[in-house]
This record gives sequence, C-alpha cells and structure tokens, in this order.
Amino acid sequence: MTTGNRPNIIVEANIPFIRGVMESWAAVRYLPPEEITPRVMRDADALVTRTRVKCNAELLDGSRCSLIASATIGLDHVDTAYCENRCITVRNAPGCNAPAVAQYVHASILRMMRPEEVTLGIVGVGNVGRIVERWAKSLGMTVLLCDPPRARREGPSGFTDMDTIAREANVITFHTPYTRIGEDATHHLCGREWLAKVDRRPVIINAARGAVADTDALIEAIAAGKISSPVIDCWEGEPNISKQLLDLAAVATPHIAGYSYEGKARATRIAVMEVCRHFGAEMPAMEPNVPMESKERVTAEEIMRSYNPYDDTLMLREKPAEFERLRTQYVLRREP
Repeated sequence: MTTGNRPNIIVEANIPFIRGVMESWAAVRYLPPEEITPRVMRDADALVTRTRVKCNAELLDGSRCSLIASATIGLDHVDTAYCENRCITVRNAPGCNAPAVAQYVHASILRMMRPEEVTLGIVGVGNVGRIVERWAKSLGMTVLLCDPPRARREGPSGFTDMDTIAREANVITFHTPYTRIGEDATHHLCGREWLAKVDRRPVIINAARGAVADTDALIEAIAAGKISSPVIDCWEGEPNISKQLLDLAAVATPHIAGYSYEGKARATRIAVMEVCRHFGAEMPAMEPNVPMESKERVTAEEIMRSYNPYDDTLMLREKPAEFERLRTQYVLRREP
C-alpha cells in the first residue's frame, strides 16, 4: 500500500455489504448519492459508487480522485473519456448480477407460457445473455442469438440477425449495453422500423437499458397488435416513467432485474477488490461469501419458486411516483 496518509475513500451509502470492510487501511465516508458533491470529492482519493452518481467533469474537476470503482455492470453514469484524460482509473463489476437478470427474464416468461412453446430471441449475448441462453436451453426453449460484435469476432455460425429474430421469435429479450454511435449503436434498437417487422406478436423484454427500446414505438406496436404486452424493467427517463407503458406492460418493475442478494454481494466484492488492488492493500475477508459463478442448469420449478415478478409489478403500479424509493429500498431476492 502507498506510504503516507491513509487514502480517503467515498462510498455511496446504499451499497450493501461494504461497511467496515476497508477501515483498517483507509479513511472511509459513506454518503447518499445526493451528498457526493464536488466539495466532498475534492479531497477524495477514490469513489465507490453505483449508477445514481454522475461521474463527470462537474463532479471531479479539482479532485485528486484516481479511481472510480462502480459496483455495477454498466458505466452509463461515468464519463469514461473524461476520466481517461484525467488519468482516473475506472473499474466496474461485469457479470455480477447476470444470474439475477436471467432469473427475472425466465420468471417472467414462465408465468406467460410453457417453455416448449417459446422461441426466444436473445439480442446481446454477453455476460447476461449467455446465462439467459444456457438456462433457456435447459428449460427446453428454442433459442436464437443475435450479437453482431461477437459474430464478427467469432464467425457467423450460431448467430442470426435482427430481422430473423423479428420473424421467428415469440419472446425477444434485450441484453445489450447502451450506445448512441457506431455500427452497433443500441439507442432505440427496438424501434418503429424494427417493430414493424415482427411476425409472431412477441413479448418484448427490456432488462438492458431504458433507451434501448423506444417507449412511443412500443406503445404504438401494442395498440396495433404487433406485440404482446411487454416486460419492462428498464425505462426511458427513469425515474419519471411512462404511465401509459406501465399500464400496458404485463410485467413492470423499477429497474430491479439484477437486484439479487448474491448479485449485490458479487458487485461489492469486485468493487472492493479493485480498490484494494489500486492502493496495494490486501483483499479482506468479506461476508457473505456467495458463489461467483451461475448455475449451469435450472428447472422451471426452481425459477418459479425463487421469484414472482407480479409482486413487484403490483407495487410499481400502486406507487409509480416512488420508482426511486422502490428501487433503492428493494428487498434483495435470492437467486435460484
């Protein structure tokens, strides 16, 4: 570890399982997102956060922060180009909540149809999509995979395109990052032009990022009978979500698909590991000691027993204005 003063580490207070872990070698402050301000960050050496803290020039100009460790899969809340220019190391926790998202997807599907009736189109076959695929096959579903970057790297065998997904799948689930530029941009990937091509009145599942799906286009497609009532966990404009889409969705939840006990423990463990590595500290023992890998196979009974998304749907429909509170105070479920 570096000599001299103990590093000052700011930790977002909502991160579970982290209190008391780093105090033996660092000065740690736990603050709610709204209290993590430029003034607070001025003397901070590192920030451990989640998505509600925007890590950009406004927050970090004038700070001596050299590390942002996000206990999340995505980095939409981090201006990575700015951090690179400022020599601020950025680390996240890829795959930490992938089993929980797969649990959410399959728990939703299994409450609508039998697995042998499902042709599942998976758009984005990364950490999450791979588990969704593996569990879908173990449940007896037919699976179609669309991941252009992987297809270019690995060859086209085993992959298909978005038009084929539109024609052949009766459930389509999105697990892409959110990007606005480049040949694989995902902004409104599920939009009017593509939705016009669907043939089997599919259930659309968005447990990726809100703006991967065009809210207005979804509402229009439902009204036109092109798609069935969708499953929406990620919303455009969170926390100010579309009340119309909320009413039309079969499953509607406050961005909690990845909120499992095990997933949060994995994310925190990875974030702490990155902080320790950055400052040369020894990785401490942490509880709970959860499996870092997902199950190879699941049964429909295990999925159904482990989670009922209709419970969370009912809560959001009753209190849509409390989207943020429902998310931050969510009682973490256990994975199957």
